[in-house]
Amino acid sequence: MKKIAAFFHNKDVLNRILFTLAIFLVFRIGSAITIPGVKTTSSIWENTTNALSLLNMMGGGALQNFSLFALGVSPYITSQIIVQLLSMDVLPSLTQMTKEGESGRKRLDVVTRMLSVVLGAVQAYGITVALQNNSQAITLTDSSAWGYTKIIIFMVAGAMILTWLGDQITDKGIGNGISIMIFAGIISSLPHQIIGAFSEYLDSSKVDTGDATLILQGAVQLAVYLLALVLIVVFVTFIEKSVRKLPVSHANTSQSNELSSQQASFLPIKVNASSVMPVIFASSLMVAPSIIISLFSNGNPPAWAQKIEEVFNYQAMTQMTEDFAFPWGTIIYAVLIIAFSYFYSQLEINPERIAENFQTSGTYITGIKPGTETERYLSRVLNRMAFMGSMALCAIALLPVILSLTGAVPQSLSLGGTGLIIVVGVSHETYNQINGILAGHGYAESEL
Repeated sequence: MKKIAAFFHNKDVLNRILFTLAIFLVFRIGSAITIPGVKTTSSIWENTTNALSLLNMMGGGALQNFSLFALGVSPYITSQIIVQLLSMDVLPSLTQMTKEGESGRKRLDVVTRMLSVVLGAVQAYGITVALQNNSQAITLTDSSAWGYTKIIIFMVAGAMILTWLGDQITDKGIGNGISIMIFAGIISSLPHQIIGAFSEYLDSSKVDTGDATLILQGAVQLAVYLLALVLIVVFVTFIEKSVRKLPVSHANTSQSNELSSQQASFLPIKVNASSVMPVIFASSLMVAPSIIISLFSNGNPPAWAQKIEEVFNYQAMTQMTEDFAFPWGTIIYAVLIIAFSYFYSQLEINPERIAENFQTSGTYITGIKPGTETERYLSRVLNRMAFMGSMALCAIALLPVILSLTGAVPQSLSLGGTGLIIVVGVSHETYNQINGILAGHGYAESEL
């Protein structure tokens, strides 16, 4: 309780929280404003694809309203993935930027934003075509080239405004801005998913029958659904807090230049060093094929394009033939999560840099020689942690999907599971940042 009271007594923390909430308000208002020249139907999501449903969840219903913020921050996230991959000794110019410190980072960010504008335009057109032709979810008052151009301009502008708002949260608010914007969107959509599950299991048609068995069955199914959500929250929290402590020692010298006793401490290595970024990145890439196909199909995709959409639908068993079903989408989603877990953990923790810093400061891991041997040891530990973290993320993300395929739980749980991973992970990161600010002002972290 003392820590909670400290939130309100510390002006820095309070101002940051209020600023972040103000950005949330702007986000929600923009998510409710439909783009001019577009009319949405009441049954907008009855026939939409899994990919668009995922985008809608992460945007807090902004796509459902076809609002100014319909694209969310997905163009920026996708461009981040591309730029980070290309900067890993693929394009020498980008690789050089990564080695130039703060100035290089700023130049990379400019490249990322320019690419996000291009990707946003492509994504905006693809989504518009998909919703208009494939699902008849929207109608345009002007179907000319200029009409499409105006819609694309609105959507891209909204995406860039959201990216800018995310930057403002990073600088003046609480948490990582881009992650916080996704967090806000998911939080706003989760109540609708829970209400939808309640309506499915205990709808008026079941209650009005007066059949006690039918009502009890629905109540049990709803309880299992809610319990699954709680277990996801608990498991994600456990993984986020799990660390391996490597014992390190530092030799200090006294004023008389005599070697003093060694001071033992620990180097914490998180089991899931990449946090929720693998799930965010993997979800973004799973959406891409459906959008690309929409660009060229014009509402009537060929059989091979439909097959590709089925393959990348990680929420359903894809029908490869009439008699054989295989969960290609689920497997691809898992592989992407694992790959990004390894990739992002290497970005978050650099064994080479840690080994160099240890050697310079006279710090060493107990039982490990400084220098190259320390670097190799840290790489092995980090790879093991990345493997365990990726397996945990896959289990959390895919178990709801598998359960929904059996019909035991509604499909909404599969989306809700992915959303909860992001929500809990971002909440934990934000909490740690608040703890850091309070600790810097003399408050004890253990009081919460």
